[in-house]
Amino acid sequence: MKLSDWAKKQGIHYKTAWNMYKKGLLKNASQLPTGTIIINEEKENNEIPVKVAVYARVSSNENKDNLNRQVERLLLYSNAKGYKVDKVVKEIGSGLNDKRPKLENLLLDRNIAIIVVEHKDRLSRFGLNYIEKLLEMQKRKIEIINNSETDKDDLMQDFVSIITSFTARLYGLRRSKRKTEKLILELEKENDQNIPS
Repeated sequence: MKLSDWAKKQGIHYKTAWNMYKKGLLKNASQLPTGTIIINEEKENNEIPVKVAVYARVSSNENKDNLNRQVERLLLYSNAKGYKVDKVVKEIGSGLNDKRPKLENLLLDRNIAIIVVEHKDRLSRFGLNYIEKLLEMQKRKIEIINNSETDKDDLMQDFVSIITSFTARLYGLRRSKRKTEKLILELEKENDQNIPS
């Protein structure tokens, strides 16, 4: 398959795919004497390939550029791990919304063995552990590229998510964003004051 066709299938720009080839991230790629880059998608060692999907999400249309960059990072990671990505899922919606049709379809697709996400909050703000356990029962898994490094980061992120959820309900989305940002700044100032010098 030509690199341009492969890029289209992966949902990325040709230039991104070309850069991946130049960096040596595409394992089954070779260049013909004519200059055409070919991706060999034959199954190696007659093994049944593991189907992999990448899932990217942003909260609003304003972040659409970030959505595409997120997909590119997910594809780079997947290729570096040797995964053949079968499905690229992009979604715009709140992480607090538990009715995201593209995510639901992805979770229900039993053919997908691994779902790769950049951060756990891209998949879900709450209940990720339950989703992981249910997928585990089907011999499937979620692979999170960038986990929070400390429990404190996780706790702070959960706290911010809860505050965001409740203020959104009480004050509306625009006002809640300002109030949440103000609360985060106050918490950071308080945290900085409590850290001994």
